[in-house]
Amino acid sequence: MTAVLTNQQDQSYRRRLAALSLAMLLPSLGTSIANVALPSLAVAFAAPFQQVQWVVISYLLAVTTLIVGVGRMGDLIGRRRLLLVGIGIFAVASASCAIAPTLWVLMVARSVQGLGAAIMMALTIALVSDMVPKARSGAAIGLLGTVSAVGTALGPSLGGVLIAWFNWQAVFVVMAGAGALAFWVGQRVFPAEPPVALNPHSPSKSLISLS
Repeated sequence: MTAVLTNQQDQSYRRRLAALSLAMLLPSLGTSIANVALPSLAVAFAAPFQQVQWVVISYLLAVTTLIVGVGRMGDLIGRRRLLLVGIGIFAVASASCAIAPTLWVLMVARSVQGLGAAIMMALTIALVSDMVPKARSGAAIGLLGTVSAVGTALGPSLGGVLIAWFNWQAVFVVMAGAGALAFWVGQRVFPAEPPVALNPHSPSKSLISLS
């Protein structure tokens, strides 16, 4: 009986780690995948390259300015809940980028996408302590760091292929689809939070046991 429970716990751990890895991959992918689309965007919107660069800058500004605040917000309202909200924001903003009629709308949508990315980056790491056994938390954080680096490195190549085969909109369509998948998986894999998780000052705050 103990062996069965251990096997179930291991499977649960792997599913949750895979879901967290997907949530970590997308923000880093969003950082670099749009870079290769800038020449195409300059042509599509008949805009100078210096202006088109704000498609990348607006995303990075949103991530860097908001990531600390959203981490604190997760402690107040619930990490799982806020992470799913962040994934949803990222997916919807990515779809908005794909259908943006003007460059300015695209910049605004990228800023919103950056908000979602900031939430995902901060809460994915924070949730390791809630979803991963203590003995494996170090390995899990190391894996998430590797996934983040892979996403940043993969972005230009993937973006180049999508633009060559389709168009610049495909870059954001793929991120929207991946975001929707991450949201669906997260809803089913991430464990429900106990009531005490909503109170950051509660001394009884504890790890969620694997089921």
